[in-house]
Formats: sequence, structure tokens, C-alpha cells
Amino acid sequence: MSSSGASLTVLKALAQAFNDHDLDRIMGFFSDDAVLEMPRGPDPWGRRYVGLAAIREGLRARFTGLPDVHYGNDSHYVDGDMGISQWTVTGTTPAGEHVEARGCDFYSFRAGKITKKDSFWKIVEK
Repeated sequence: MSSSGASLTVLKALAQAFNDHDLDRIMGFFSDDAVLEMPRGPDPWGRRYVGLAAIREGLRARFTGLPDVHYGNDSHYVDGDMGISQWTVTGTTPAGEHVEARGCDFYSFRAGKITKKDSFWKIVEK
């Protein structure tokens, strides 16, 4: 692990927490002042959530929108205070639409905690 806290162990544990849908465990990885940028939203950076309370609500919405969401075929990389995770997201919306897309998250770390999670998904055209 680097002194910044970015490590493969942390990225793999975070991916498992997402697959377990364990919001409390997920939140334990974030700093109090963290920023989450989701792949969809009204701005070029998607929808931005700042601070733990806002991030918790943003992630809760992710689990509501894809109740069986799963991140598989994952790989993780670390360089200094940056971590990158690649994955295939799958799930089913409450309306019954199946979702499957490749994506990645770029993480910034400080003192062992995530300060920013910037998420990207491929756009699947049907």
C-alpha cells in the first residue's frame, strides 16, 4: 500500500462491498469531504455528490435503480494516490430492463480514504 492508501486490496474490498450491496461498508472507504461523480446526470461530469450524506443517497439510488447490480470481470490498478477499477456492470431495472455495460472508476486517495470516485460506463445502443 502506498502512503496515500491506494492499494489493490482496498479496491478489491470496495468492489466486494458493492457486490454485497453493503452501503455501510462502502461508506467506510470514503473521506468526510469525498466527491462522487456518477456516469449519468445533467452535467458533462454526470451527477456530482459531495460529502458522505450526499454520496450515501447517490449510492442508495444506484441500488434502487438496479436492485441486483453486480460488478464482475473486474481488474484493478494503482499508481501513487490514484486507483482504477475496470468492470462489467450487470443488473435489472425495476421495469425489467436488463443492463450490461463495461465501465471503470477512477479513485483519488488521501490518508487511506477515497476523496473522489469518478465513474464511467460505455453507452450501449440498442
